[in-house]
This record gives sequence, C-alpha cells and structure tokens, in this order.
Amino acid sequence: MIRVLLVDDHPIVRIGFKHLLEQAGDICVVAQAGDAETGFTAFLACAPDVCISDLSLPGTGGLELMRKILTHENPAQVIIFSMYDALELVRRALDGGAAGFVSKNAVPESLVTAVRAVHDGQRYLSENISPVLLKRGSEAALLATLNLREFEILRLLAQGSSPADCAGRLNLSLKTICNNQTNIKEKLAVSTLAALVHLALRNGIIEQS
Repeated sequence: MIRVLLVDDHPIVRIGFKHLLEQAGDICVVAQAGDAETGFTAFLACAPDVCISDLSLPGTGGLELMRKILTHENPAQVIIFSMYDALELVRRALDGGAAGFVSKNAVPESLVTAVRAVHDGQRYLSENISPVLLKRGSEAALLATLNLREFEILRLLAQGSSPADCAGRLNLSLKTICNNQTNIKEKLAVSTLAALVHLALRNGIIEQS
C-alpha cells in the first residue's frame, strides 16, 4: 500500500482527491493538511511514501514544504499538484527535487498515475506539460540560479507581499529577506521591484491580476 500525505488549503479538494486516490486500491491517504506548517508536522508524524502538495498554501508555500521534506533524513517523494502550471514553476519544482508535477487542469486520474510512478522511482509530468518545453531560455537560465528559498521570496514579492510580510510567512528575519531580495535582483540583473514583477509575469511565476 502506498502511503500518501495530501496538502491543499481547500477541504473540498482534499476530500475529492482522497476519495479518488483510495478508490485505486493500492493507495492510502494517511494524513491531510491545509497549510505547509501542518503538512510538515503530519509528514513527521506519519512518514508517508509520497507527499502531494499544492503550490500556493497559507504561510510558507508548497516549494518550501518540499524543501523541508526532501532535506529530512527520511524524505518522501513529492508531487506538486497545482492550478499554476506555467513552465517556469514546473521547472523550479523539478529542479528543487519534485518527483512529479500534476496540473489541476489535467484529468483527475493522472494523480493516481503520478503517485504510482513516483513511488516506483520514475518522474511524472502531466500530459499537458511537454518535457521538450522545459528547455531553458536566457531568462529561465537566470531564474535557475536562484535557490528554492530565493525563488519563493521572488514569488511572494512579485505577488505584492512586502519584505515584512515575507519575513512573517517564511519565519525569517526582515534582514534576511532584504539580503535575499538584494541577491535576487543581482542574480536576475534587475534593479527595481517593478522589473522583478514584470520578469515574474513574463515567465508565468505569477498571473496577471
């Protein structure tokens, strides 16, 4: 039986996909969580084989949760399951160690296929995400120089969070956020917050509001 942790901030979504996964017969959802902090606590308590996490979660996001799980001494395979399937987000998830990326626009059964695939040691991408499209362009190559924490800070800043907001959500000091913000601008060769936002929009890291 494949033991799964399901992390999504919408209870109805969790209920629906728990039912879908357990109908497969060889998958058991051993824990659920609605945010990254609770998700990591559940991971420590239940030691799942696979963690399925949404990208956008209250507090720290799914990428930060993935980083904590993958750096634990007994990690789980991680599948990012998100409505945001822009290529740069897929690249970042895979570069950060995700074993799979499933778009919420894909057919629901693909999540079952993904769980079985990553449990068997394979990488899984939704059918609507072509591996060919993951080839890097010049801006994507710059984005690839960001570590996972810097990328999450970039995403939060581009969404309109202040450095103080980022510090609170990521449990970091304001000084650390500001230092990271400076590093991000240097790595991406931009000088203003507006330029960061435009870069994030061009690469699908955030959506036009």
